[in-house]
Parts: sequence; C-alpha cells; structure tokens
Amino acid sequence: MVNPYTPGAGHSPPFLAGRANERADAERYFDQTTILCNVVLTGLRGVGKTVLLEDLRRPARERGWHWVSTDLSESASVSEENMVTRLLADLSVATSGYQVIEQRPASSLVSPASTIVRRLDHQHLLSVYQNTPGLIGDKLKAVLELSWEAIKAAGGRGIVFAYDEAQNLADHAQKEQYPLSMLLDTFQSIQRKGVPYMLLLTGLPTLFPKLVEARTYSERMFHVITLDRLEPADSEAAITKPIANSPMQFTQAGIEKIVEVSGGYPYFIQFICRECYDLVLRGETLDDERFTSIVAKLDNDFFSGRWARATDRQRDLMTVIANLPNAEMEFSVQEIVEASKTAGMKSFSNSHVNQMLGSLVTAGLVFKNRYGRYAFAVPLLSHFILRQADLQDRL
Repeated sequence: MVNPYTPGAGHSPPFLAGRANERADAERYFDQTTILCNVVLTGLRGVGKTVLLEDLRRPARERGWHWVSTDLSESASVSEENMVTRLLADLSVATSGYQVIEQRPASSLVSPASTIVRRLDHQHLLSVYQNTPGLIGDKLKAVLELSWEAIKAAGGRGIVFAYDEAQNLADHAQKEQYPLSMLLDTFQSIQRKGVPYMLLLTGLPTLFPKLVEARTYSERMFHVITLDRLEPADSEAAITKPIANSPMQFTQAGIEKIVEVSGGYPYFIQFICRECYDLVLRGETLDDERFTSIVAKLDNDFFSGRWARATDRQRDLMTVIANLPNAEMEFSVQEIVEASKTAGMKSFSNSHVNQMLGSLVTAGLVFKNRYGRYAFAVPLLSHFILRQADLQDRL
C-alpha cells in the first residue's frame, strides 16, 4: 500500500478539502474582459495558499487564459532591472507561440521594402525592451502592449501572472530602486489601456500591507482572499477521503485527535496523517505514546528552526504571548505588558515590547497588521511554545 498523504511545500494533497468558496471567489475574476481587479491569496504558512494557486490554473486555462507561474525570490526584487528580467522571462513562456509582422522600409535601390515575421520569443521581447526609449517602466509597458496586440490578433484571452511568495516584493528607497512600485504602476497602466494581463499574487499576511504602502491605489487594484484553518468537517474530510478505499482506516477517536492537534491547518493534517500511516504500515501500534512522538517530530521539523532564531529574552516574550487567551489570533503591546507582570519572570515595558516585536517581525516569527496589532506568523506557534515550556518544566 502507498501512503497517500503529501506534506510538503506546495505539494497538492490527494483531496483538496474546504476551499470551494475561496476557489469560486477567485475564479469569478477570470471572467473579466477588462481587468478591473487583481487577486491576492494570503494566509499563514501551512494553510494551502500554493496548493490553491495551482488548483486555479485549470479553470483559468479553461476560460482561455495563458498562465505563467513561479515563485518570487528576494533576488527578483533587488532592483527594477531584476523585476523586468523576471517578467520578460515569464512573458516569453506565453508569447513564444505568437508572431508579429514588421514592415522594413526601403533603404536604397539595392534594399527594397520588405516584410519580416518575428516570433515573440524571449530574445525578441528583450530586443524591443532595449530599443524602446524612456524609463524602465516605459520600456516594460511597450513590451507588454506589443505582446498583447499579437495575442489579440490570434484570438487569445490574456495572461494571468500567478506569483507565489510575493511577500518578498519590496522597494529599496536607500538604493533608489522601486521594483514593487514599478510592477504595480506598470500593470495598473496597461490594464487601464485594456490589456488583459492579470496579477494573481500569493503570500503571507504582510503582502497586502506592503502593496498598499508602495501604492495606495492597491486597495482598489486587488481583491484579497484570506485562507484560514479548515472547519472540523473539512479537516475530517482531508483525513478520511484519501484512504476511503484503503483497508486501513482511522478510528473516530483518532480522527478527532488529529483534527485537534493539527488545528485545522492542511499541512499539519498531511504531516500527522502521513506519519501515522507509515507507522501502521511498518506493523507498529498507533497509541498515545506513538502519537506524542509524531507531534514531537512535527515540532522538530516545522517549529524548531524558527524557534532557534530567537534570543532567550525573545523566547520569554513569546512565552508570555503564548499564554494569552488570544495567542493564536491578534494581540496588542499593552496585553503583553500586563501579562508579563504576572508571568513569573522579569516584566517587559512598552518600549521594550515594541522593540522586540520589531525584531521578531524581521525574523519572520511575528507580523504586524495594518491596525497596529500583532499576530504570530507561524500557525500554532503558541501550542509549540507551551509544549516546550512544559517539557522544560518536567526536565
């Protein structure tokens, strides 16, 4: 028997549970003729953003869209030229099957007027970019508009630029490089001219505030779809559907335990189920002790590396946060300060908490939303912290 569960970075699960509403919400933007709104998929790590992004590829193509997709690494956002390099490479994937006709005028009695057919491959797109006068944004717009004319002449629908890990986008004012702003300016400009090139960005909750900070009109340019943990019934479906025809089945008590420990996060469900299934395939008994060891492995594989980035004092602060009743939601500086006074450790002042939260944001452990409140950037991090504290107490 083959283990059907697939924990991993963006690996499609055997059954995509609980995302019908979000998928339908995103799909309706594929019916646009003039692009009035782009889409952002956001949520914590492990909620299935990448999986949903890939799942949207099929309905987009069924509606006639070209689909180009990749991860946006930090290097793509180092400079405006790097961003152009990324966009031209992706654009050429969709346009290489199209052609443009150039009329070359007569230059002499020896060279009469002629017609040249050019394929819109990467080399030609780069040539158009380099030979267009103006700023980097002007050059990029010229390439995008030229490619659309060829696609439109052949009866094409348009292109969806689907980018994962888009929270890596950033402007760098100190270096006078504004790749994020240029990306937004370019797409807003060509969309106003009727070019149906659509952005579909996926990223952590810090993504949309970054877009708005770069260009305030981003609030009107994007529709935000937030992915959260699965409902209990959907979590149960994610556990049971992949093994519906298998001779091995989880007991109801086992299902409820996995739903509880996973918190409804798809990655955790896949991880725990795979470990449980492998254990039984080896002929071992899945009891409470074995299940505890699986949770310990999850802690080690998913949380420990992030926890190791924090200093001892930062860990104290996160332990205070983990004991808040709203630790897995949003919390404020004042709540942390008040809780630290009765936490049995040296308390924190407002300025100290603000400073340390800023460091934790940089480390990717906490994020600040637009309303001045904070949240853990890693799902169920508070549960891990409490397990670590309990282990430390027992030691």
